[in-house]
Amino acid sequence: MKRIVLGVAVTVGLAALAACQQQPAAPAASTDYQKVLIERLLDAKPGDVIEIPAGRHAFDRSLTLRVNGVTIRGAGMDKTVLSFKDQKAGAEGLLVNAGDFTLENLAIEDTKGDGLKINEGANITIRGVRVEWTGGPKTSNGAYGIYPVQTSNVLIEDSVAIGASDAGIYVGQSKNVVVRRNRAERNVAGIEIENTIGADVYENTATQNTGGILVFNMPNLPQPGHTTRVYKNRVFENNTGNFAAKGAAVASVPAGSGIVINSNDKVEIFDNDIADNQTANVIVSSYYSTGYMTDKGVAKSFDPYPEEIAIHGNRFKGGGDRPDGLDLKALKVAMFGLNGRLPDVLWDGYVNTQRAGGAQVCIDNGEAQTLNADGPNKYKNPSVVTDKVRCTLPPLPVVTLPGDTAATTAKAAPSA
Repeated sequence: MKRIVLGVAVTVGLAALAACQQQPAAPAASTDYQKVLIERLLDAKPGDVIEIPAGRHAFDRSLTLRVNGVTIRGAGMDKTVLSFKDQKAGAEGLLVNAGDFTLENLAIEDTKGDGLKINEGANITIRGVRVEWTGGPKTSNGAYGIYPVQTSNVLIEDSVAIGASDAGIYVGQSKNVVVRRNRAERNVAGIEIENTIGADVYENTATQNTGGILVFNMPNLPQPGHTTRVYKNRVFENNTGNFAAKGAAVASVPAGSGIVINSNDKVEIFDNDIADNQTANVIVSSYYSTGYMTDKGVAKSFDPYPEEIAIHGNRFKGGGDRPDGLDLKALKVAMFGLNGRLPDVLWDGYVNTQRAGGAQVCIDNGEAQTLNADGPNKYKNPSVVTDKVRCTLPPLPVVTLPGDTAATTAKAAPSA
């Protein structure tokens, strides 16, 4: 294994040092690394470990890696910072088209487009990485923070995503995924699992996003998603106004959404602390309720209904008191009064009438109430259906990754 350490000599005058001690400030980004790091990535060979020391390093163009088996390692997410604030070329901060890849202990800031994109790789580890747009929530921010797509055996842990105009942590069209102990805040979607098969999302914190954790299936993609467990997360105060670009799928997510399931199957939501999400703590919906109908039509094979959804054993608090959008506001007032609140679980009520083999949605969560909004009848007859949907489904299996011993301790969920 070859280890590559990128270094730079820094001279600091005594007067400048004294001034910094009197008034601490973030160090200016140095451009000295750009050429060196680009060359190292181009020359990388399987087994290389590229170490980037502490400092703020400025880049005006994207970084690209196309070699399998490479590790890129910084000194810490608040010590090694790759700044793309003045980016002129490329969209992503770091684009990886490779497998057996690890990125750890650094930050990527203010990219023009996506922060970190990994495409079509297997055995991907993202650990201790922060991706942030430092100017706060803006539509002009990049769409995705940490963004593996069409990947397999993916681990994202102990990382932070802030300010993405689509999703802070997004895993799409992938298989065998673990997302754990991360923090997502001030994104449109904090964490999004889309068209992915086999995902465990646990021990994360999602707050101050438009929607906290999303499990979606989108039409016209080669792989439909299913089998996602969302558990032991803290999902609270996701009330940031939606700042997604017009036409983006997540532009339809109402501010104040805790956990949202849309058109996905075999999803288990359990043992979470979900609080103070002003539209609803949990939303279960079909493609028909989203408002992002595609002009290209929808493939006949696409299943628009959420099916085999199990919600149990969560701890709910507050929420539902200030729903986003005129329709939901009117629904709240009509059913629960000016000072009332929508129930913890808001279901649009779309049912696959051709379905055979048991309940489509099972919500057995103690005293938590479920509201069927009656979407198929244009929301004319909404009703509380808590007892009608009280049932259980078999627990979903644990997602295991090669060599990940921590996953073996995440036992399958007990039946509600």
